[in-house]
This record gives sequence, structure tokens and C-alpha cells, in this order.
Amino acid sequence: MSSSILKGVRVLDLSRMLSGPYCSMFLADHGAEVIKIESGTGDTSRHNGPYRSDDPDHDWAGYFVSLNRGKKSIQLDLKSPQGKADFRKLAATVDVVLENFRPGVMDRLGLSYESLAAENPRLVYAAIRGFGDPRTGVSPYGNWPSYDVVAQSMGGLMSMTGPDAQSPTKVGPGIGDVFAGMMMSFGILAALREAEATGIGQFVDVAMYDAMISLCERMVYQHDMTGAVPGPEGNGHPFLVPFGLYPATDGHVALGIVDDSFWQILTTVMNRPELGSDSRFATRAGRAQHAAEINKIVSGWSAEHSKAEMTEMLGGRVPFGPLNTIADIFKDPHVEARNMLERIKHPDPDHAPWTVAANPLRFTGQEQRLLPAPPRLGEHNDLTSTLDNVSAMDAEAKHALRDAFGSFATGVTVVTTRQDDGMPRGFTANSFSSVSLDPPLLLVCIAKTAHSRDAFVSAEHFAVNILADDQKEVSGLFASRSPDKFKLSKWHSGPRDMPLLNGALACFTCARHRLVDAGDHLVLIGRVLTHHSRDGQPLGFFRGAYFDLSLESSLVDAATQPGEGTIGAVLADRETVLLEEKPDGLVTISKAPTADNTVQGMLDHLAKRGLDPKLDHLYAVFQNAQTGTHSIVYHGSVSGAAPKGLRFYDLDALPLDRVESDAERSMLRRYQREYRHGRFGIYHGTETNGIVHAISGQTEYNILQEN
Repeated sequence: MSSSILKGVRVLDLSRMLSGPYCSMFLADHGAEVIKIESGTGDTSRHNGPYRSDDPDHDWAGYFVSLNRGKKSIQLDLKSPQGKADFRKLAATVDVVLENFRPGVMDRLGLSYESLAAENPRLVYAAIRGFGDPRTGVSPYGNWPSYDVVAQSMGGLMSMTGPDAQSPTKVGPGIGDVFAGMMMSFGILAALREAEATGIGQFVDVAMYDAMISLCERMVYQHDMTGAVPGPEGNGHPFLVPFGLYPATDGHVALGIVDDSFWQILTTVMNRPELGSDSRFATRAGRAQHAAEINKIVSGWSAEHSKAEMTEMLGGRVPFGPLNTIADIFKDPHVEARNMLERIKHPDPDHAPWTVAANPLRFTGQEQRLLPAPPRLGEHNDLTSTLDNVSAMDAEAKHALRDAFGSFATGVTVVTTRQDDGMPRGFTANSFSSVSLDPPLLLVCIAKTAHSRDAFVSAEHFAVNILADDQKEVSGLFASRSPDKFKLSKWHSGPRDMPLLNGALACFTCARHRLVDAGDHLVLIGRVLTHHSRDGQPLGFFRGAYFDLSLESSLVDAATQPGEGTIGAVLADRETVLLEEKPDGLVTISKAPTADNTVQGMLDHLAKRGLDPKLDHLYAVFQNAQTGTHSIVYHGSVSGAAPKGLRFYDLDALPLDRVESDAERSMLRRYQREYRHGRFGIYHGTETNGIVHAISGQTEYNILQEN
């Protein structure tokens, strides 16, 4: 059985055979999107068999089916320019790259970890090698090829396995591969957690040799403490007796008598209670000293009973279990109860399903789902054309997105998506904000009690709609639990088939980027794929009431009566700000002339000087505490060549030390910060103290104390 606990994690899997595919199998079983990169002939395991009688073309090797269920397959020639380009396009969109080549293979292809991380800093690059990667420790065997038998042999496992020192024995399953793959799955998740916290990925590697040493940890401390060189012990244990396999009339059974109380029970069942009180055998240490005698006694008793008889007598009373063949496992009621033999549907409905070992990890908070089928070779070759593009934006695209972000400085937001069945869902967001321009990220807070929570938690895409000031009814509708939200509102399907509200001031279509727990809310972070915006005023909401942000509000009218205030604007052209230079060297923001101290007067004054100003929204309203006069400042853009007395200054090089007033200096500092984040607030207060109104609430703002 599998779960969706890793939904949203995308893995690019270059690995072959067993170690890497076993690692990515664990990730895919729990919801990760694993994209398997294969050569023209496919993963070697596709050709290793065994094959069923209904597969005459040998398309579905059991080796491949078991390890690669639920993955996607893309064929790429990494030696060709197009193959490299397609791989880089994929790598820019993923969380993890996994490979198990020998060191230097990817570097020689021009696809090293360092080059991929330069384009995707969050990338976790996972490498399983026979003897590790030089990045974490140069091994003298670094370039040796390695398979399971080599790892078992060099790592000490075979030296401890077998009937005696003359008969070292390989463990049946490919534990050298499997254990390294399991360890790497942990390493990947640990590195992903770090990347989520810091935004920085890293290179993670596991050497199969190292993994075997870790697996055989007992021999390390034994040699350190006693100087002994542990060797094969058959089916026994060096310290515990009886411990191991014992004969039955129809096979063998396993016993693990560790505690003295278990020994007492066993001897009673054997009808030899005197052995339980015998001073030679009553303690663990005593039994270890008389191992041969005890094993002979227990073996003599067990050899007289069948596995079923001993199961009846010992099952649940002492550590005991029959030695099962796979035929026994298929019939075991535990295996059925725990769904450990999973049926995978064949891609061809005319063929019977396959049976594979299910994933043993279970999570109570995750709905269990059936394992998907393995992919046909190259089944998902068109995936590269459908992946969301996360390449870096050019300056023009950043500017356009920053302008779009600015259109909802205090606006009401409706977030929409579609359920798995295509039904549209939406709600009025409790909290919403832009996070980053590179990459372009937005976040939405979703109450854990929200009716539509599950739809958004599982959604691959969602849309953010910023309502205009004439959409109060739409906001109220989506704040309710009405089942007719979309029937009663006007909307259309946009990119990724996301529901977009007609008349919205701005719409952002996002791909799910991360989901983060934040107390009684979940923070859904989305990567902006497309956006559009229009001119207009956003719908505002404060303390339970709607308000509009019109430039000509009653507050502005009252504050700009003749002789009582000034009108000014912070006007920008891309990453420059227009400032007025006075004869004494001081500078100030653009202001309306005294003869026409109005918004239109300011615009006309600038237009007469060859400039084309456009105002976006109110930026600051403050009062001079000593004189009682008001200053009204707008935010906007301007184009044209600066005439005499005006000058464009780079945003990062504003002459703040020459700004005429403390209030304007502080306001320009704030503008520098807000421009970089693409979010603008509205300040009101006095020239020394006030409040910046923003989407997230209110931020105390002290002009004179600002550094």
C-alpha cells in the first residue's frame, strides 16, 4: 500500500538496477512524482526477467515491475545537445536528482551537481556509489564498479554469514543495494527538510561499502572491545541461547530467547521445567556458557514437532516464528491483514495484475492508495513540453510582475482551484501576500477548519484573484459556504484550467510550491506561472468593513484645502526615482506648484516639463505636528527625460543625506524596501510617528528612530 505523504516532491531519477530504483520506489510509493530517465534501450532491469507466459515480447520483467511502480519514464540521450537541454529543463523544476553512476560520469556530461544547483539552488542531488563520491571523501577504490555481492563482501556481511569460516555466504536478497537505497531515502528527506528551511539544497551521497559497515555495526564494537574478529556463527548468536533456527518435522522455526522469563516458559512447554531452575541455565550468561548443551536439548525437542504444532504451543508466548517460504508467506493471515502483497493493475486491461511486495511504511493520517503500474519505456516523453517553466525572469518580466503585485497592496483576495473531479472550489483568503520575485512566489493562509481545505491541500495548481472595488458581493459569496458560489458568480477557465473571476483587478495562476504548517492555518506557497492585471482600485477590508482606495477620497480633500497642505508623489521609472534638485543642493520628491496645489495641478506641472506621470495609489498621509499642515503623497510611475531641476536617481543610490525633510527621507527608505519586495503600504500619521497599512496588518513606523 502507498500514501500521498510526499505529494508535491518531484524526483528526477537517473538510477538503474536496484539501489537507486529501490530508493526512488520508496519515494514514489508515498506520493512523490518520480520521473525516470532512461536511455534508448531502457533501464537494465527491464531485460533481467523473469517474464510471465503472457508476455512473449518480454516487455515487463518482474525485476522492473516491482521496483518501478508508479514512476514516469522519459527517454533522453544525455550525450546529445538536445538531451542535455531537456535534462536541464527538467532539473530546473525538480526537488531531487538521483543517480548511481560511478564518480565523474555526470560531470563529464556537463551535468554536474554544481552546474544544476546554479540554476536550481534548492536542488538536493543524491548519489549512490560503490565507494562514495570524492566531494565527501576520496576513496582509493572510488572508480571501481560495485554490485551487491561486492558490497556484502567488502563491508563484512559475508564474513559473518554462513555455517563456518570456510563457507562465507551471501545474504539472499540484494541487501548491499537495498540497504544503501533505504539510507539514501532518509538522506533525501533530511536534505529536503533543510532546503525547505533555508532555500539551499545540497549534495548527498551514500557508499554501498559504507552502508554495509553500518549494517554490520555489531562486528565493529566487538572488535574494538575484545580484539576478536567475528566470523560466521551459522544461525546462532554469540551471546544469546537459544537464539536462531531449530529443526521441525517439516522445516525449521526461529527462537529468540533473550529474557530469563522466556526461558522459563520454553522449558515448561517442553515439559522440562527443571531446566528453567537449573543454575547452569537460569541466567542469560549461564546459558551462553552452555550454548552447545542447550542447543542440543532444544533441537531434540523441536525436531519432534511440526511448525504448526510449535506455532500452537509457542506463538505469542515467546519470541518465535516458523521459517516461511514465499509459498507460506502468500498464505499467511498476517500478510493478508496487513496488505503486504499488493496487486498492481497491468497497463493492458486484458492482462492479469502483477503481485509485488507492498511498501511496509504506513501513516494513520494518510489515505492508503493502490500502487500504480510501472511505466512503459518512454511513456512520458512529452512531459518536458508540459512542465511549468521556472527559468529566471528577465528585467522586463520582473517589472511587470512587480507592477501586478502592487495592484493589490490592500486588496481582498479570492483563491480558486479545482478538485480532482474537476469541480471548481474557492474561498476568500484570510491572509495573502507576495513572497518573492525570483522565483515569483505568493502565499495563501488556509484555516485548517476551512471547508475547502482538502481541495487546496491536494491541488497541483491554484489561482489568486484580487477583487476590484465593485466586487463586494463576490467577496461575501466566497467567504460563505454556499455550494452555489460559482453558479452565482461570473468566471472563466484560465491557464491550467484554473477558475478565474471575471472583473478581478489581477489574477495569478500558480503551481503548488510548498505547504507549510503554521499553527491553526496552513501556508500554501505557489509559484506564479502566469498573471494579468488591469487598471482600477482594489476592494479594501478593514475591521469588518469594506472601504475603497480612490485617490480623491474625502480624507485627501479635507487634507488639501488651500494653504493647509502639500501634494507630492514618489514617481519611478523602473529602478530609478524622480527627485527635484534645489539650488542649495537639497532634494525633494515631486510636488504640486503652490499656484495649483491639487493632484491635477501636479500632473499638469510635470506634463508641461515634458514628463508623462501616472499615479497608482495613495502612498502616505501625514501631518506636521508643529504647524498642523498635511502632506499627501502618491505612488506612481513616470516616463520621459528629466528636465532641468529634476533628476532620476538609481533606487540603490538615492541621495538620502540630501533629502530636505526627515519625513521624506524616511518615506524614500521605505520605498526602497517595498520596491524590492513588490509590496507597497499606505502610511498615515505625523512627520515622526505613524502606521503603515499593509495586507498583513499594521506595522509601527517611527521616522526619527529609523537608521
